[in-house]
Amino acid sequence: MSEMLKVAVLGANGRMGAAAVDAVGEAAGMELVAALGRADSLEMLRDCGAEVVVDLTVPSATEANVRFAVEHGMDVVVGTSGWDAVRLESLQALLADHPESGVLIAPNFALGSVLATHFATKAAKYFDSVEIIELHHPAKVDAPSGTALRTAELIAAARRAAGVPAAPDATETELDGARGASVEGIPVHSVRLAGLVAHQEVLFGNAGEGLKIRHDSFNLGSFMPGVLLGVRTVGTRPGLTLGLDGYLDLEG
Repeated sequence: MSEMLKVAVLGANGRMGAAAVDAVGEAAGMELVAALGRADSLEMLRDCGAEVVVDLTVPSATEANVRFAVEHGMDVVVGTSGWDAVRLESLQALLADHPESGVLIAPNFALGSVLATHFATKAAKYFDSVEIIELHHPAKVDAPSGTALRTAELIAAARRAAGVPAAPDATETELDGARGASVEGIPVHSVRLAGLVAHQEVLFGNAGEGLKIRHDSFNLGSFMPGVLLGVRTVGTRPGLTLGLDGYLDLEG
C-alpha cells in the first residue's frame, strides 16, 4: 500500500457516510479519494485507486458494492446491515477466490458498544435471566438492530456452552410482541423514539440481584474511531471478520 492509505466512502450522502467522509479526510495517514452517493458508478473506485472502501449504504446495495471492491483488489469496511447467512456464505466463497482481500462487517463501530457486548457475553453464564432492550432514532429501518442481534447470538452461545438452562418465564398469554423478538431464546425489545441515536441495555437477573450493562451513543462521532480502526486494520486481516471485536485485544 502507499504511504497515504487511499480510502473511498460509499453512502457519502447519508448521515453516517457524511461523518465518515469528514473523519477520513481529517485522519492522519489517510487520503479520501472518493465519496460516492447512490447515483455514482462503482467504476469510480477503480479510477481513483482506492485501497480501502467504507460501505455505509443500504442493505439492497451493500452486497454488490462489496463484491465489486473485492473483485478489484480492494479491502472493505462494512457498516451496512442485511448480511444474512446466505449473503455471508456467498461472500466467503468470493473471498476464497481472492485470499489477499480483507472484509470487516461491523454491526456497530462504537468502541464502547463493542466492549459492552463483550462484557455481556462474559456475564451471560452467571445469571438465570437475560433480556436486551435496544433504543434508536425513529428513522432506523431495521428492528432489532444488528448490534442487538449479534449481542443476543453471542450471549446465547455462551449460555449454551456453559449449560445454562432457558430463563424462567411463566407467561401463558400475551399480546403479539409483548415479550419482544426471540433471538436464539433471548428476548430483544426495540424502541424507536425521537431524540435518540443508538443505545442498548442488557439486563441480567438472579434471585435478589440484577446487573445492567448499557451503552449510549449520543452522536455519530462515537462511531468514527471504530471506522478509522477498521480502515487501518482491514488490510492486515485477509478474509472475513465479523464484528469490530475481532480487531480488539479482548481476551485474557
